[in-house]
Amino acid sequence: MNVLVMGGGGREHAIGWKLRQSSKVKKLFFAPGNAGTAEIGENISAAFRANRPRLLSFIKKKKINLVVIGPDDLLAHGLVDYLKARKIKVFGPTKAAAKIEWSKIFAKRFMLEERMPTASYTAFSDFKKALAYTNRQKFPLVIKADGLALGKGVAIVGQRKEAAKVLRNIFLKKIFGKAGRRVVIEEYLKGKEISIHAFCDGKTAVLFPPSKDYKRVFDKNKGPNTGGMGAISPVPSVSKKELSLIMEKIILPAMRGLRKRGSPFTGVMYPGIILTKEGPKVIEFNARFGDPETQVYMLLLESDLTDIFLSCVNGKLSKIPIRWSKDSACCVVLASKGYPGFYKSGLEIKNSSSVQKGAIVFHASTEKKGRKIITNGGRVLGITSRDKNLKGALKKAYKEVKKINFKNVYYRKDIGKV
Repeated sequence: MNVLVMGGGGREHAIGWKLRQSSKVKKLFFAPGNAGTAEIGENISAAFRANRPRLLSFIKKKKINLVVIGPDDLLAHGLVDYLKARKIKVFGPTKAAAKIEWSKIFAKRFMLEERMPTASYTAFSDFKKALAYTNRQKFPLVIKADGLALGKGVAIVGQRKEAAKVLRNIFLKKIFGKAGRRVVIEEYLKGKEISIHAFCDGKTAVLFPPSKDYKRVFDKNKGPNTGGMGAISPVPSVSKKELSLIMEKIILPAMRGLRKRGSPFTGVMYPGIILTKEGPKVIEFNARFGDPETQVYMLLLESDLTDIFLSCVNGKLSKIPIRWSKDSACCVVLASKGYPGFYKSGLEIKNSSSVQKGAIVFHASTEKKGRKIITNGGRVLGITSRDKNLKGALKKAYKEVKKINFKNVYYRKDIGKV
Protein backbone atom coordinates (compact mmCIF):
# COMPACT_ATOMS: atom_id res chain seq x y z
CA MET A 1 0.00 0.00 0.00
CA ASN A 2 1.03 3.64 -0.47
CA VAL A 3 1.01 5.95 2.56
CA LEU A 4 1.15 9.75 2.82
CA VAL A 5 2.31 11.31 6.09
CA MET A 6 1.30 14.95 6.50
CA GLY A 7 3.91 16.99 8.37
CA GLY A 8 7.62 17.64 8.41
CA GLY A 9 8.90 17.32 11.97
CA GLY A 10 10.58 14.73 14.16
CA ARG A 11 7.22 13.14 14.91
CA GLU A 12 6.54 12.54 11.22
CA HIS A 13 10.06 11.21 10.60
CA ALA A 14 9.61 8.73 13.47
CA ILE A 15 6.17 7.64 12.23
CA GLY A 16 7.55 7.16 8.73
CA TRP A 17 10.57 5.25 10.05
CA LYS A 18 8.23 2.80 11.78
CA LEU A 19 5.86 2.52 8.80
CA ARG A 20 8.85 1.76 6.55
CA GLN A 21 9.45 -1.41 8.60
CA SER A 22 6.05 -2.79 7.56
CA SER A 23 5.93 -5.28 4.71
CA LYS A 24 2.56 -3.79 3.79
CA VAL A 25 3.98 -0.36 2.90
CA LYS A 26 5.15 -0.09 -0.70
CA LYS A 27 5.65 3.65 -1.14
CA LEU A 28 5.93 6.37 1.50
CA PHE A 29 5.37 10.08 0.92
CA PHE A 30 5.76 13.10 3.22
CA ALA A 31 4.24 16.58 2.90
CA PRO A 32 6.51 18.44 3.28
CA GLY A 33 8.95 16.16 5.15
CA ASN A 34 12.58 17.05 5.89
CA ALA A 35 16.11 15.87 5.16
CA GLY A 36 15.56 12.72 7.24
CA THR A 37 12.27 11.69 5.65
CA ALA A 38 13.87 12.12 2.22
CA GLU A 39 16.03 9.10 3.05
CA ILE A 40 13.05 6.78 3.65
CA GLY A 41 10.43 8.14 1.28
CA GLU A 42 9.58 10.94 -1.12
CA ASN A 43 9.04 14.52 0.06
CA ILE A 44 6.42 16.63 -1.69
CA SER A 45 5.67 20.35 -1.65
CA ALA A 46 4.47 22.12 1.48
CA ALA A 47 1.84 23.75 -0.74
CA PHE A 48 -0.23 20.56 -0.42
CA ARG A 49 -1.07 21.60 3.16
CA ALA A 50 -3.17 24.55 2.03
CA ASN A 51 -4.25 23.51 -1.46
CA ARG A 52 -6.77 20.74 -0.89
CA PRO A 53 -7.76 20.14 -4.53
CA ARG A 54 -4.07 19.75 -5.37
CA LEU A 55 -3.61 17.38 -2.44
CA LEU A 56 -6.62 15.33 -3.53
CA SER A 57 -5.28 15.13 -7.07
CA PHE A 58 -1.92 13.89 -5.76
CA ILE A 59 -3.59 11.26 -3.58
CA LYS A 60 -5.52 9.91 -6.54
CA LYS A 61 -2.56 10.05 -8.93
CA LYS A 62 -0.22 8.19 -6.55
CA LYS A 63 -2.97 5.79 -5.44
CA ILE A 64 -2.51 6.65 -1.75
CA ASN A 65 -4.24 4.04 0.44
CA LEU A 66 -3.81 5.80 3.79
CA VAL A 67 -3.16 9.38 4.91
CA VAL A 68 -1.66 9.97 8.37
CA ILE A 69 -2.08 13.45 9.88
CA GLY A 70 0.71 14.64 12.17
CA PRO A 71 0.29 18.37 13.03
CA ASP A 72 -2.52 19.74 15.19
CA ASP A 73 -3.36 22.64 12.85
CA LEU A 74 -4.33 20.29 10.01
CA LEU A 75 -6.75 18.53 12.35
CA ALA A 76 -8.15 21.87 13.56
CA HIS A 77 -8.72 22.97 9.96
CA GLY A 78 -10.74 19.86 9.16
CA LEU A 79 -8.44 17.99 6.78
CA VAL A 80 -9.67 14.65 8.13
CA ASP A 81 -13.28 15.66 7.41
CA TYR A 82 -12.35 16.73 3.87
CA LEU A 83 -10.61 13.45 3.06
CA LYS A 84 -13.19 11.21 4.71
CA ALA A 85 -15.97 12.92 2.73
CA ARG A 86 -14.10 11.80 -0.40
CA LYS A 87 -13.81 8.19 0.77
CA ILE A 88 -10.08 8.39 1.51
CA LYS A 89 -8.79 6.47 4.53
CA VAL A 90 -7.20 8.87 6.99
CA PHE A 91 -5.77 8.40 10.48
CA GLY A 92 -6.71 11.23 12.81
CA PRO A 93 -9.76 12.79 14.48
CA THR A 94 -12.31 15.02 12.80
CA LYS A 95 -12.32 18.77 13.42
CA ALA A 96 -15.13 18.41 15.98
CA ALA A 97 -13.34 15.62 17.88
CA ALA A 98 -10.02 17.49 17.77
CA LYS A 99 -11.66 20.52 19.40
CA ILE A 100 -10.51 19.09 22.74
CA GLU A 101 -7.08 20.38 21.65
CA TRP A 102 -7.70 23.42 19.48
CA SER A 103 -9.96 25.13 22.02
CA LYS A 104 -8.78 25.12 25.63
CA ILE A 105 -12.08 26.66 26.73
CA PHE A 106 -14.12 23.95 25.02
CA ALA A 107 -11.87 21.31 26.58
CA LYS A 108 -12.30 22.69 30.11
CA ARG A 109 -16.09 22.82 29.76
CA PHE A 110 -16.10 19.35 28.25
CA MET A 111 -14.05 17.93 31.12
CA LEU A 112 -16.34 19.44 33.73
CA GLU A 113 -19.48 18.21 31.95
CA GLU A 114 -18.03 14.69 31.74
CA ARG A 115 -16.76 14.87 35.34
CA MET A 116 -13.10 14.40 34.50
CA PRO A 117 -10.61 15.54 37.15
CA THR A 118 -8.93 18.82 36.15
CA ALA A 119 -7.94 22.23 37.51
CA SER A 120 -10.59 24.86 38.25
CA TYR A 121 -10.57 27.70 35.72
CA THR A 122 -12.06 30.95 34.44
CA ALA A 123 -12.08 32.11 30.79
CA PHE A 124 -11.63 35.66 29.51
CA SER A 125 -11.77 37.53 26.20
CA ASP A 126 -10.98 40.96 27.70
CA PHE A 127 -7.55 42.11 28.90
CA LYS A 128 -8.76 44.37 31.72
CA LYS A 129 -11.13 41.77 33.16
CA ALA A 130 -8.44 39.07 33.02
CA LEU A 131 -5.92 41.38 34.68
CA ALA A 132 -8.37 42.36 37.42
CA TYR A 133 -9.07 38.66 38.07
CA THR A 134 -5.38 37.80 38.49
CA ASN A 135 -4.99 40.70 40.95
CA ARG A 136 -7.50 38.97 43.25
CA GLN A 137 -5.96 35.48 43.07
CA LYS A 138 -3.30 33.56 44.92
CA PHE A 139 -0.20 32.57 42.96
CA PRO A 140 1.11 30.64 41.11
CA LEU A 141 -1.49 30.58 38.32
CA VAL A 142 -1.52 29.07 34.85
CA ILE A 143 -2.45 31.22 31.83
CA LYS A 144 -3.26 29.52 28.52
CA ALA A 145 -4.08 30.86 25.08
CA ASP A 146 -7.37 29.29 23.97
CA GLY A 147 -6.13 28.20 20.54
CA LEU A 148 -3.12 26.40 19.07
CA ALA A 149 0.24 28.04 19.76
CA LEU A 150 2.90 25.48 18.77
CA GLY A 151 3.14 24.22 22.35
CA LYS A 152 4.16 27.69 23.59
CA GLY A 153 0.79 29.08 24.65
CA VAL A 154 1.01 28.10 28.33
CA ALA A 155 2.63 30.21 31.04
CA ILE A 156 3.02 29.46 34.75
CA VAL A 157 3.13 32.80 36.54
CA GLY A 158 4.33 33.30 40.10
CA GLN A 159 3.36 36.92 40.74
CA ARG A 160 1.06 39.72 39.56
CA LYS A 161 3.66 41.53 37.43
CA GLU A 162 4.44 38.33 35.58
CA ALA A 163 0.74 37.64 34.99
CA ALA A 164 0.23 41.17 33.69
CA LYS A 165 3.14 40.79 31.24
CA VAL A 166 1.78 37.49 29.90
CA LEU A 167 -1.72 38.92 29.48
CA ARG A 168 -0.37 42.02 27.71
CA ASN A 169 1.62 39.83 25.33
CA ILE A 170 -1.43 37.73 24.50
CA PHE A 171 -4.18 40.36 24.36
CA LEU A 172 -2.38 43.59 23.39
CA LYS A 173 0.75 42.46 21.52
CA LYS A 174 -1.16 39.51 20.05
CA ILE A 175 1.88 37.22 20.05
CA PHE A 176 -0.36 34.20 19.37
CA GLY A 177 -2.64 35.94 16.87
CA LYS A 178 -6.17 34.55 16.71
CA ALA A 179 -5.20 31.75 19.11
CA GLY A 180 -4.95 34.37 21.86
CA ARG A 181 -8.32 36.05 21.44
CA ARG A 182 -9.41 34.25 24.60
CA VAL A 183 -7.47 32.86 27.53
CA VAL A 184 -7.98 30.32 30.28
CA ILE A 185 -6.68 31.17 33.74
CA GLU A 186 -6.58 28.16 36.02
CA GLU A 187 -5.28 26.95 39.34
CA TYR A 188 -1.75 25.59 39.48
CA LEU A 189 -1.68 21.86 40.19
CA LYS A 190 1.17 20.29 42.11
CA GLY A 191 2.51 16.84 41.30
CA LYS A 192 4.43 14.81 38.74
CA GLU A 193 3.59 15.59 35.11
CA ILE A 194 3.39 12.77 32.55
CA SER A 195 2.21 12.27 28.97
CA ILE A 196 -0.43 9.65 28.27
CA HIS A 197 -1.22 8.42 24.75
CA ALA A 198 -3.96 6.06 23.60
CA PHE A 199 -4.83 4.60 20.21
CA CYS A 200 -8.57 5.10 19.64
CA ASP A 201 -11.08 3.87 17.07
CA GLY A 202 -14.14 5.75 18.35
CA LYS A 203 -15.18 2.95 20.72
CA THR A 204 -12.02 1.23 21.97
CA ALA A 205 -8.89 2.79 23.50
CA VAL A 206 -5.49 1.15 24.08
CA LEU A 207 -2.89 2.91 26.26
CA PHE A 208 0.77 3.39 25.33
CA PRO A 209 3.38 3.09 28.09
CA PRO A 210 3.50 6.36 30.08
CA SER A 211 6.05 8.95 28.95
CA LYS A 212 7.46 12.23 30.21
CA ASP A 213 8.01 15.29 28.02
CA TYR A 214 10.48 18.02 28.99
CA LYS A 215 8.78 21.26 27.95
CA ARG A 216 10.97 23.96 29.48
CA VAL A 217 13.92 25.10 27.41
CA PHE A 218 16.56 25.11 30.16
CA ASP A 219 17.91 22.52 32.61
CA LYS A 220 16.07 22.01 35.92
CA ASN A 221 12.80 22.77 34.10
CA LYS A 222 13.49 26.50 33.88
CA GLY A 223 12.76 29.04 31.17
CA PRO A 224 9.86 29.35 28.72
CA ASN A 225 7.83 26.45 27.38
CA THR A 226 8.84 24.92 24.06
CA GLY A 227 7.41 22.26 21.79
CA GLY A 228 9.49 19.77 23.81
CA MET A 229 13.22 19.40 24.54
CA GLY A 230 13.25 15.66 25.20
CA ALA A 231 11.26 12.67 26.41
CA ILE A 232 11.52 9.32 28.15
CA SER A 233 9.35 6.19 28.30
CA PRO A 234 8.26 4.37 30.30
CA VAL A 235 8.18 6.57 33.39
CA PRO A 236 9.51 4.31 36.18
CA SER A 237 7.42 5.74 39.03
CA VAL A 238 3.97 5.44 37.40
CA SER A 239 1.98 2.52 38.84
CA LYS A 240 -0.51 0.19 37.17
CA LYS A 241 -3.16 1.56 39.54
CA GLU A 242 -2.53 5.11 38.31
CA LEU A 243 -2.75 3.98 34.68
CA SER A 244 -6.03 2.19 35.42
CA LEU A 245 -7.41 5.37 37.00
CA ILE A 246 -6.35 7.42 33.99
CA MET A 247 -8.14 5.01 31.67
CA GLU A 248 -11.26 4.86 33.85
CA LYS A 249 -11.52 8.53 34.86
CA ILE A 250 -10.10 10.32 31.80
CA ILE A 251 -9.64 8.37 28.54
CA LEU A 252 -12.93 6.42 28.54
CA PRO A 253 -15.07 9.38 29.71
CA ALA A 254 -13.51 11.51 26.96
CA MET A 255 -14.29 8.83 24.38
CA ARG A 256 -17.88 8.50 25.62
CA GLY A 257 -18.36 12.25 25.81
CA LEU A 258 -17.22 12.86 22.24
CA ARG A 259 -19.25 9.94 20.92
CA LYS A 260 -22.31 11.27 22.74
CA ARG A 261 -21.81 14.62 21.00
CA GLY A 262 -21.70 12.94 17.59
CA SER A 263 -17.91 13.26 17.24
CA PRO A 264 -16.33 9.84 17.91
CA PHE A 265 -12.57 10.11 18.37
CA THR A 266 -10.37 8.15 15.96
CA GLY A 267 -6.60 8.57 16.16
CA VAL A 268 -4.27 9.21 19.10
CA MET A 269 -5.69 10.85 22.21
CA TYR A 270 -2.96 12.48 24.27
CA PRO A 271 -3.85 14.07 27.59
CA GLY A 272 -1.14 15.74 29.62
CA ILE A 273 -1.62 14.41 33.16
CA ILE A 274 -0.46 15.57 36.55
CA LEU A 275 -0.34 13.02 39.36
CA THR A 276 -1.63 14.98 42.37
CA LYS A 277 -2.27 13.88 45.95
CA GLU A 278 -5.95 13.57 44.99
CA GLY A 279 -5.13 11.37 41.99
CA PRO A 280 -4.48 11.94 38.24
CA LYS A 281 -5.82 15.20 36.80
CA VAL A 282 -5.87 16.51 33.22
CA ILE A 283 -3.64 19.47 32.42
CA GLU A 284 -4.81 19.63 28.81
CA PHE A 285 -5.90 17.40 25.93
CA ASN A 286 -4.07 16.87 22.65
CA ALA A 287 -5.60 15.12 19.66
CA ARG A 288 -2.48 13.66 18.00
CA PHE A 289 0.91 12.09 18.66
CA GLY A 290 3.17 14.12 20.94
CA ASP A 291 6.52 15.41 19.76
CA PRO A 292 9.12 14.32 20.95
CA GLU A 293 7.23 11.48 22.69
CA THR A 294 6.57 9.83 19.31
CA GLN A 295 10.29 9.42 18.64
CA VAL A 296 10.61 7.45 21.88
CA TYR A 297 7.44 5.41 21.31
CA MET A 298 8.42 4.29 17.82
CA LEU A 299 11.57 2.68 19.22
CA LEU A 300 9.51 0.75 21.78
CA LEU A 301 6.58 -0.32 19.58
CA GLU A 302 6.95 -3.92 18.45
CA SER A 303 3.66 -4.27 16.53
CA ASP A 304 3.15 -3.24 12.90
CA LEU A 305 2.13 0.44 12.98
CA THR A 306 0.31 0.08 9.66
CA ASP A 307 -1.96 -2.58 11.16
CA ILE A 308 -2.71 -0.33 14.14
CA PHE A 309 -3.56 2.66 11.95
CA LEU A 310 -5.87 0.60 9.75
CA SER A 311 -7.57 -1.03 12.74
CA CYS A 312 -8.31 2.43 14.18
CA VAL A 313 -9.61 3.75 10.86
CA ASN A 314 -11.79 0.67 10.34
CA GLY A 315 -13.14 0.57 13.91
CA LYS A 316 -11.45 -2.74 14.72
CA LEU A 317 -8.85 -1.80 17.31
CA SER A 318 -10.15 -4.43 19.74
CA LYS A 319 -9.28 -7.15 17.20
CA ILE A 320 -5.49 -6.71 17.22
CA PRO A 321 -2.85 -7.08 19.97
CA ILE A 322 -0.43 -4.17 20.44
CA ARG A 323 3.00 -5.14 21.78
CA TRP A 324 5.54 -2.86 23.42
CA SER A 325 9.16 -3.60 24.33
CA LYS A 326 10.03 -3.85 28.01
CA ASP A 327 13.11 -1.71 27.32
CA SER A 328 13.41 2.00 28.05
CA ALA A 329 13.90 4.76 25.48
CA CYS A 330 14.75 8.45 25.51
CA CYS A 331 15.04 11.39 23.15
CA VAL A 332 17.29 14.43 23.48
CA VAL A 333 16.37 17.35 21.22
CA LEU A 334 19.11 19.39 19.59
CA ALA A 335 17.80 22.91 19.10
CA SER A 336 19.08 26.17 17.67
CA LYS A 337 20.35 28.54 20.36
CA GLY A 338 17.70 31.16 21.04
CA TYR A 339 14.73 28.82 20.55
CA PRO A 340 11.83 29.27 21.37
CA GLY A 341 12.67 32.92 20.63
CA PHE A 342 14.89 34.23 17.83
CA TYR A 343 17.42 31.86 16.26
CA LYS A 344 19.41 31.50 13.04
CA SER A 345 18.68 28.88 10.35
CA GLY A 346 20.67 27.63 7.37
CA LEU A 347 23.55 26.24 9.43
CA GLU A 348 25.35 23.09 8.30
CA ILE A 349 24.85 19.97 10.44
CA LYS A 350 27.81 17.61 10.76
CA ASN A 351 27.95 13.91 11.72
CA SER A 352 24.18 13.40 11.93
CA SER A 353 24.27 9.99 10.23
CA SER A 354 26.96 8.20 12.28
CA VAL A 355 25.20 6.64 15.26
CA GLN A 356 25.73 3.43 17.23
CA LYS A 357 23.37 0.47 17.34
CA GLY A 358 20.28 1.13 19.44
CA ALA A 359 20.21 4.83 18.58
CA ILE A 360 18.72 6.85 15.74
CA VAL A 361 18.64 10.49 14.68
CA PHE A 362 15.16 11.73 13.85
CA HIS A 363 15.15 14.92 11.82
CA ALA A 364 12.82 17.79 12.70
CA SER A 365 13.74 21.16 11.18
CA THR A 366 16.28 20.17 8.53
CA GLU A 367 16.65 20.39 4.78
CA LYS A 368 19.13 19.34 2.13
CA LYS A 369 21.18 21.95 0.31
CA GLY A 370 23.28 20.21 -2.27
CA ARG A 371 25.21 17.55 -0.36
CA LYS A 372 24.84 19.38 2.92
CA ILE A 373 22.12 19.05 5.57
CA ILE A 374 21.26 22.40 7.14
CA THR A 375 19.09 23.64 10.00
CA ASN A 376 15.65 24.98 9.12
CA GLY A 377 13.98 25.83 12.43
CA GLY A 378 14.11 25.78 16.22
CA ARG A 379 14.03 22.10 17.10
CA VAL A 380 16.47 20.53 14.66
CA LEU A 381 17.15 16.88 15.57
CA GLY A 382 15.94 14.29 18.08
CA ILE A 383 18.69 11.92 19.22
CA THR A 384 16.72 8.85 20.29
CA SER A 385 17.96 5.62 21.84
CA ARG A 386 16.77 2.41 23.48
CA ASP A 387 18.34 0.12 26.06
CA LYS A 388 17.39 -2.39 28.76
CA ASN A 389 17.00 0.44 31.25
CA LEU A 390 16.68 4.22 31.23
CA LYS A 391 20.22 4.79 32.44
CA GLY A 392 21.60 2.84 29.49
CA ALA A 393 19.34 4.61 26.99
CA LEU A 394 20.38 8.04 28.30
CA LYS A 395 24.06 7.11 28.16
CA LYS A 396 23.69 6.08 24.50
CA ALA A 397 21.77 9.19 23.53
CA TYR A 398 24.14 11.67 25.14
CA LYS A 399 27.13 9.85 23.61
CA GLU A 400 25.62 10.44 20.16
CA VAL A 401 24.68 14.03 21.03
CA LYS A 402 28.35 14.87 21.52
CA LYS A 403 29.21 13.62 18.01
CA ILE A 404 26.73 15.85 16.18
CA ASN A 405 27.42 19.51 15.68
CA PHE A 406 26.11 22.70 14.12
CA LYS A 407 26.78 26.31 15.03
CA ASN A 408 24.81 27.48 18.10
CA VAL A 409 23.56 23.97 18.90
CA TYR A 410 21.74 23.79 22.24
CA TYR A 411 20.30 20.89 24.24
CA ARG A 412 19.24 20.09 27.77
CA LYS A 413 21.70 18.02 29.76
CA ASP A 414 19.20 16.66 32.30
CA ILE A 415 16.65 14.72 30.24
CA GLY A 416 15.52 11.72 32.29
CA LYS A 417 17.24 13.01 35.41
CA VAL A 418 14.64 15.43 36.81
